[in-house]
Amino acid sequence: MRLWELVARRAERKGLLGACLELYRQWVEDEIKVEDPSPPSSLFSYFLRLDYSLWLWLLLTLSALTITAVTVTEAGLAVLLPARYVLGTIAVLFLPGYALVEALYPRGDELSPLERLALSIGLSLAVVPLVGLVLNYTPFGIRLYPVLASLTLLTDAIAFIGAYRKYRYVSLLARGAKVGAR
Repeated sequence: MRLWELVARRAERKGLLGACLELYRQWVEDEIKVEDPSPPSSLFSYFLRLDYSLWLWLLLTLSALTITAVTVTEAGLAVLLPARYVLGTIAVLFLPGYALVEALYPRGDELSPLERLALSIGLSLAVVPLVGLVLNYTPFGIRLYPVLASLTLLTDAIAFIGAYRKYRYVSLLARGAKVGAR
């Protein structure tokens, strides 16, 4: 049965909010199982399906906005300095660790949201100094643009690895469901 049909059927008795809350509780307690009837069939279709890859697009957007804010404020537009501070803090203290968490734990149910947040911040605090250490031994040194470029490239590369691992997990689930249905 499709999810919207189940919600509509239960909404007649309990109202829409009550039906949604009850179904959510049953899903959390593993009383019901929700499956995608048409999971992405290729990595490209995974990227296009926002219900699967929204996390990746948000991460890439935040990375691009950070680069833009830093570049624009360095060029003299000081009005965007608060945006640079906020985006820079997110880009340094959260995004590298979040990308690593998504790559290490591709299933959504392995960690709670609070554990994902804490692990993302902790891993960022571990990865960023390593990037600085590596940059220290390069001709570029530890300056603004090399640090910005290195962190952005590392974060985006790890995020794409995470997206690939998530896609592989989804495709394995879809194949398992097809094999189990036979």
